[in-house]
Amino acid sequence: MNKKQVLSFSVVFALLVTAKMLDFETKQDLKGSVIVEDSTDAASPQNRINPLANSPYFTSLHFAYEYLPLGDVQIEQKMMSFLEDYSYQRVRSYHIHDKAIKSLPKVAEILESYGIPQDFKYIPLIESGFSKNTTSHKGASGYWQFMPATATAYGLVVNDEVDERQDLVKSTHAAARYILSLYEEFGNWTLAAAAYNVGSGSLRNTIEKQGEENYYKLKFNRETAAYVYRLISMKEILEHPDRHGYTQEKALVASMVHRGESNINKSI
Repeated sequence: MNKKQVLSFSVVFALLVTAKMLDFETKQDLKGSVIVEDSTDAASPQNRINPLANSPYFTSLHFAYEYLPLGDVQIEQKMMSFLEDYSYQRVRSYHIHDKAIKSLPKVAEILESYGIPQDFKYIPLIESGFSKNTTSHKGASGYWQFMPATATAYGLVVNDEVDERQDLVKSTHAAARYILSLYEEFGNWTLAAAAYNVGSGSLRNTIEKQGEENYYKLKFNRETAAYVYRLISMKEILEHPDRHGYTQEKALVASMVHRGESNINKSI
């Protein structure tokens, strides 16, 4: 092999080595970019919450006109999780709408007469599913799940012969008086709702120990920590069913069918 051939071979070999190195570096760069892309996957909790958290709809969510503290990712993710839990895709039932159509107007009317925000009308749906005969293992019973002592303290008759916790109208008046007393104690409707669930004494101790009066930032047991989020979610699927997989028309039809009404538009 002459010098000219050796020189040509050396140049070609050098070019091949350089190309391989560039190809390797390019692949490494691409690999790195893929890793970065995976870390911000659209399915991640952070990315799933941002479009919703920044939307006008999400910023409108509230309980008794106390809005969610926006900018706290944990609160936003928790709210979104409960909204998903109550969506048609998860629940797949219009039975809730049927019960609401039949019972909520009367409850709302009574609460309004006491000056209580309308969002409290969803408590019986959360507590008992608007079923009067529901009784917990602790003894809470009726639409509003009153314990016997609380029921009698707020004007209901509870004995071996009569249990007015099972009467929607009477128990709602009692619940209204109880909710007002909780509001007078805590000065905040959201805390009044939390106290309805956990008890005023327990809530007062929690506030004093944690030095915090914002429900959304307090640490509770699992049930109370979820309570207001569940109320908001229940309100949303009933007031805005179309945003959660339900439709106004289907909810109405389902309620009519359940009541045996025959004048249903078959084209809906």
